[in-house]
Amino acid sequence: MLIDNFTRKDLTSRLGTQWRAVSDQVMGGVSHASIAMEHIDGRTGLRLRGDVQLDNNGGFIQAALDLATAGGTFDASSYAGLRFYVRGNGEQYAVHLRTTDCVRPWQSYRVQFPATPAWERLHLPFDSFSPSRLKAPLETANLRRIGLVAIGRPFQVDVMISQLGFY
Repeated sequence: MLIDNFTRKDLTSRLGTQWRAVSDQVMGGVSHASIAMEHIDGRTGLRLRGDVQLDNNGGFIQAALDLATAGGTFDASSYAGLRFYVRGNGEQYAVHLRTTDCVRPWQSYRVQFPATPAWERLHLPFDSFSPSRLKAPLETANLRRIGLVAIGRPFQVDVMISQLGFY
């Protein structure tokens, strides 16, 4: 199932929800983030750029997408995981999933991956996601949000995804 093929310039996904850039500035940090639809090397996708800084207890930027409107949930229990194409600047990035069990802003289910300069197709099985700062197992019937995240250390961010979906 395709979540987004990144054809709408207004950053609206195929689910009808909108991508947005989020940084640690919401908690007093100083990292900077921007997102845009771009076409590079034959693919159109969402590009996240910026810089992660640890000042003021910061340390992340992300491109976030709610998977349902009005605070609802998306049932992905009939799928095995996420798939997408990715390219980047050789750094490590992460996908964070949030569910109804994630009641604090810092809680999520996470998996890391490298983003090389050439487009690469990734499959991230749901069982590869680890809970962060919560004990509940990942319940894919209650997904709320997905985030493409740069986190945890100071670095320049440049990563792009294309053809995001469940498999």
